[in-house]
This record gives sequence, C-alpha cells and structure tokens, in this order.
Amino acid sequence: MTSATAREQHTQAVARLRSSYAAIPAGAPVRLAKGTSNLFRPRSAGAGAGLDVSGLTGVLAVDPEARTADVQGMCTYEDLVAVTLAHGLAPLVVPQLRTITLGGAVTGLGIESTSFRNGLPHESVLEMDVLTGAGELVTARPGPTGEHGQHADLFDAFPNSYGSLGYATRLRIELAPVPSYVRLRHVRVAPHLLVDTIESIVRTRQHDGARVDGLDGVAFAPDEVYLTLATWQEEPGPTSDYTGRDIYYRSVRQRPSDLLTTEDYFWRWDTDWFWCSAAFGAQHPVVRRLWPRRWRRSDVYHRLVGLDRRYGVVDRLDRRAGRPERERVIQDVEVPVERLPEFLAWFDRAVGMRPVWLCPLVARRRWPAYPLEPGATYVNVGFWGTVHVGPEAGEAPVNRAVEEKVHELGGHKSLYSEAFYDRETFDRLYAGEHLAEVKRTYDPDDRLTSLYDKVVRRR
Repeated sequence: MTSATAREQHTQAVARLRSSYAAIPAGAPVRLAKGTSNLFRPRSAGAGAGLDVSGLTGVLAVDPEARTADVQGMCTYEDLVAVTLAHGLAPLVVPQLRTITLGGAVTGLGIESTSFRNGLPHESVLEMDVLTGAGELVTARPGPTGEHGQHADLFDAFPNSYGSLGYATRLRIELAPVPSYVRLRHVRVAPHLLVDTIESIVRTRQHDGARVDGLDGVAFAPDEVYLTLATWQEEPGPTSDYTGRDIYYRSVRQRPSDLLTTEDYFWRWDTDWFWCSAAFGAQHPVVRRLWPRRWRRSDVYHRLVGLDRRYGVVDRLDRRAGRPERERVIQDVEVPVERLPEFLAWFDRAVGMRPVWLCPLVARRRWPAYPLEPGATYVNVGFWGTVHVGPEAGEAPVNRAVEEKVHELGGHKSLYSEAFYDRETFDRLYAGEHLAEVKRTYDPDDRLTSLYDKVVRRR
C-alpha cells in the first residue's frame, strides 16, 4: 500500500469516527468500540454504542532517516513493532503486552525496560491528532502555543487522561535503532544493595563494565531479587524461545544469561502474561502441550478474566471450598527508588503477593496528570493477582491500603485498574483542576466522561 493510499484510507477512517461520534445522543456515554482491552476497571452496564475505530489500526508511514513513524491511534504495539523492525527501528519504549495500543499507552501509561533511559511512551510523541469532546479534530504539539505548538495545553494534559480529553487518531513518534538480538544477564541482588545497584545502572548505564540498554527485575521473595540487564547486539547465537513450553519468568532465576531475538525480547512477558497464566493452568506441562500456541497470549487470558468476572466462577468455587472471599489486587505503582525497600517490606506484611515486577524509570519532563519529578529515579512495582480477605473484599481494603502507602512514600499509581480515592485526594494527585480547565476548552458541552468519573466512579 502506498503512503498516499494509506493516508486516504486514514482520512476516510477519521470521517467514520467523527460521524459515529456525532450520532451518539447528548448525555449518552462515549466509549471506543475496540476488540481488546488492557484495562481492569469494570464499565457501567449502560455503556452504549462505541465509536467506530475501524481503519485506525495501522502504521501510516515510517521515516527511517528522521527515525519517526506516523501511527494510527488503535494500532497495537504488536503491529507497530512488526513494521518498524523491518527498518531496524523500534519505538523508544515498547510496553510489554502485545495488544496495548499506541493511543492507549499515551492517553494511559505504558512502561518497559528502556524506561530508565527513555521515560514513558508518551514522552516520545512529537505530535498527535485528537478527536476532542467538541467533535473537532485538532493537531496537538508540545511547546508554547503558536505556529509550532498548537494546542500544547491538550498535548501536555493528554497523558493519563484515559479518553476524558479525547481520542488520538494519529501520532507521530520517535524511533530508535535496535539490533537483531538482545543479550540478557539475570543478576541476583542482595536486598540491601538493590537501591544502590539500580541507581548506579541508571546513572552509568552499565554494570560490571558491560553496557545496559534495558533494565527490569523480579522480586520472587523478600530475599530473592533479580535484575535483568539487557544489552543490544548484532552477534548471532543460539536463542531461547519462550512462546513454547519454556516459561520466561522462571528462566530469570534459573539461567544467569540468555539470548533472545529482539522481537522475542519485546514480547517475553506476553506469552504468560508475566506469570499470571498459571491461574488458568497454562503453565502445567500437560495443559501447556494441549493449549494452542496462538492462545498463549495476554489478550486471551484477559478475556478469560472477563468471563470469570461476568459469571463469578472463581468466587463460586471459593464459596464451595469454604475459602474467604477474594479481593483482586491488580496495580502498577511508581515509588521513588530510595523508598523501594520500605514499600516492599510493607507490601510483604500487608499484601503478601509474590512475585512482583520491578521496572526503573526516569521521566524526561513533568506531565500535569502524572507528575513524576523529571530526572528522578522511580521504580514501577507491578503486582497482579488476588488476596483472600473475607467478607470485606467488596470494600477493597487492600487496594485502598496500597493507594495510601504509595502516596505516603511520594509515589504515584497508574489508573488502568480500579481506584478508590475521594474526589479531593484524586484532584490533588492527578491535577484535577487543571484537567477540568483543559476539558472545558476542548469539551465545552461535557460530552466525555471526566477522569474521576471514569476511573473511580466507573462510569
């Protein structure tokens, strides 16, 4: 397909999107009609018809010399990476699940092992076309308002707004050269050395004299923590395949070193949804042999979770077995690196869920709705599972305790999952007044659901 043809089809797709938006009655909820989701927030029952995003799922163009790509908002990273790798390039940050969309990672948040040097996905966006609540299509760019900074207020407020300010239809992003292979070192770190080790790698971008291009880790237990150090390389060699019987997260504690193709490195966590595929029996050797390879994907597991929520299968089994009611604790939080040991110690006492994912990040600039301090090192702590808490599970005591502790430590919590803040606290943490001001500019009739209503009130 030629670039001209792709852009003509894009124009038609945007027209369909705007037409479907105009057809939604005033006062009716607005949502995207998309086949996949990486959100863990229940939607209200009366969500209504979704916006037509058909034709907004591809890559419009790649400029290898400028190292940029024009990408449609509903394009998944799986499809985006497949195109850019053909040019020896990749987005600066590739979130770890295949069906996260570029638009979703920007209006929400994404993170991965290159975040310690490249920040978050929205920080490599150069410009974006946004369908606003007023039904208009505007091009938002960073910088002062003017010829080269149109709608900078929308550009700055868009990350972590989760569709409350509009929907990105096209984004121009930075790309970076990537090699054919990634060499991994799984280094066990004594807990009392964890902070110093992370800070040293972030500062020097090396460890034991070897370059570090990607950095994340797994805490299997309070005294068993591994950092995985990734180094880009062109030299070939025998590679591992974790889309088959082998399971990646287990290799972290079993193998001191490894070699993956770059594509397999990007999706190393997806096959088993980190370690969550165990909940479906997919890690059992017999089940794994029978489970079709094409179904060993995070989006398949996510749909199974949706079915369980709809029919309450696990809850019924727990009641039959006499087990206490479960609370789903599915969160990603950012904690200042120096407070990480304190958070993990509290987490073991209050939650007791292991393993947890660790991913250092350094923000490139300050963003209103997710105000990490630029240049400071944070560590994303990801934990996904359930905790038996008893009849109070519906009140989400563990999730509420996590929220309180994270912000006591000067951290921030991603909003892709359930949140329980009161309005005053939420507005203080996520720039509520500022977002409301931007929303009044671009959504004067208040057609789009506000961020608080969407993530806390679940509207």
